[in-house]
Amino acid sequence: MAGGNAIRGTRVGAGPMGESERGETAARERIPFYCANGHTNNTWFAAEAEVPETWDCPRCGLPGGRDSANPPAAPRTEPYKTHLAYVKERRSDADGEAILEEALVRLRASREL
Repeated sequence: MAGGNAIRGTRVGAGPMGESERGETAARERIPFYCANGHTNNTWFAAEAEVPETWDCPRCGLPGGRDSANPPAAPRTEPYKTHLAYVKERRSDADGEAILEEALVRLRASREL
C-alpha cells in the first residue's frame, strides 16, 4: 500500500484538471513557412489573427514565406563603411584636392605669422 499521499502526481496549486474548468481554448490554425535553406516552420496562429507574409526560420534565421516553391531571398547585408568611404561618396577627387590645398594655404599662412 502507498504511503497515503492523496495528491500524488500533481503539484501544489495546480488547480482543477480538465477543459471544463479552464474554459474553451481559442480556435487556431497551423501556418507553414518555408525558408531558402529548405526548412519548414509550422507556426500556430489564432484563427482570427492576421498572418504575416514572412516569419523568421528558427533553425537558420532566414526569412520564411508561405510559398514553398518561392521562399524569400536572404536579406542583403551591406558591409561596414568607414567615415572615409562616406566622404568619398559625397566628394570627388578634385573636390578633395581643392579642400586640401585650402587647408595647406591656411596652415602655411598661420606659420608665417
